[in-house]
Amino acid sequence: MIKVTVPKSIASQFEQLAKITQRSESSLIHEALSRYLDSEAWQVLEITQALNEANAGDFASASEVSALFNRLGKPAS
Repeated sequence: MIKVTVPKSIASQFEQLAKITQRSESSLIHEALSRYLDSEAWQVLEITQALNEANAGDFASASEVSALFNRLGKPAS
């Protein structure tokens, strides 16, 4: 179990949202934390994969970039 102390302004927001949505503050906090953790995990994974590709020298060639711009209808600079 984790115990967290939050500023009164955040606690108040959870209280208000709980009343409006007729849900418990606990369920709202659980959902908020789950969404945050999912988002952070996704970002860390994507960044790690991008760094691994960059470290391996896996970059798009100039012709691949030009082809993408042409496909999107925008001239490459």
